[in-house]
Amino acid sequence: MSVMKAVVSVLAIVLLSGLSSGLSIDGMDGGLSLTASAQTPMQAGVPILSTKAAQNGAVIVSLASPTPGATVRYTVDGMAPTATSPIYQAPFLVTSNATVTAYATAPGNRDSAVVRKSFALNIPAGTLVWSDEFDNKTSANQQPDATVWGYETGSSGFGNHELEDYCAWGSTAAPCDPSQPNAYVGTDGLLHVVARKTATGAYTSARLKSQGLFSLQYGRLEVRAKVPEAQGMWPAFWTLGNNIATVGWPASGEQDILERVNAALKPDWNEGSIHGKGFVGDDGLGTKFYFPEGQTASGWHTYGMIWKKDSVAYYVDDPSKPYVTYTNPESLTKFKNPVWPFDTGDSVFLLINLAVGGDWPKNPDATAEFPADFQVDYVRLYAN
Repeated sequence: MSVMKAVVSVLAIVLLSGLSSGLSIDGMDGGLSLTASAQTPMQAGVPILSTKAAQNGAVIVSLASPTPGATVRYTVDGMAPTATSPIYQAPFLVTSNATVTAYATAPGNRDSAVVRKSFALNIPAGTLVWSDEFDNKTSANQQPDATVWGYETGSSGFGNHELEDYCAWGSTAAPCDPSQPNAYVGTDGLLHVVARKTATGAYTSARLKSQGLFSLQYGRLEVRAKVPEAQGMWPAFWTLGNNIATVGWPASGEQDILERVNAALKPDWNEGSIHGKGFVGDDGLGTKFYFPEGQTASGWHTYGMIWKKDSVAYYVDDPSKPYVTYTNPESLTKFKNPVWPFDTGDSVFLLINLAVGGDWPKNPDATAEFPADFQVDYVRLYAN
């Protein structure tokens, strides 16, 4: 009797575990036969595609998987997404006729079905499709739009031996001071990115980024700004590929639209650059624009990029007169095994920052005045 009870107990355990493992139990001639069968994996949930209006017919597309831990891969050209398609990292702007397709993949699951949505936008070239005007109708300084701008923080030097400690809005981590923010929208309707020197000699500043919040691909991207010019100052408006999270830099690509260092020169200048695998730093592609006599970067100017397939052009003040146009493959012929990173089907996110010191400008000296204020009137994107 005790042996029979033991068999029954074992059988009960096996039956319970078999419900989840796919184990089957057969009886034959009074004996027991246990047979394992592979359970079919569950299928990942179809990505949820949602949209919200941008400006003048453009839309911002978001993708999300209902399956925890799933990766969503997508295309914007109507082609079926595959394991090599871009990984969704952030909402992206659609400004032209396009078909977005996406599927989800998750460990232990079968790939989901594909979701597909077509957009017949027919937006004329030159149409304003997105902007941040940094409006502020209140009587106090305000946080930059948190649906668009996040922050890089810390004092790692960011690969350039920079001196500043980047502070987020409201940060109380020393040496940041929430009563003296490093990035704010003022009552004057301008974004202020401010480098400060603390009583202890530390430098604080801000590096805003739209990573994970908003991204774009192609178009005429423009910022209207005035920058502080002094030894050690390094203001910039630039982009990085969303895929930096998976492929790293420089494979992600970098587009530098506004960038200069130190005090004003005669003539004064701005540099427009692109970086990718095989062409970075001093071995990259950068071209200086020289301001007309009597003008400096400390005055108001518009700095723009015209980004099309196989082409990145930069201008200052007049989009009809780019001062440089980089093209693929013509601009890359002098490099060894370069990879043009700007037409992968992925979008880019925006960055605005004011660095202090570093390998390029070197350290501030006694002529550098703090606080130093990098002011931005707007950021705008126009359809190609």
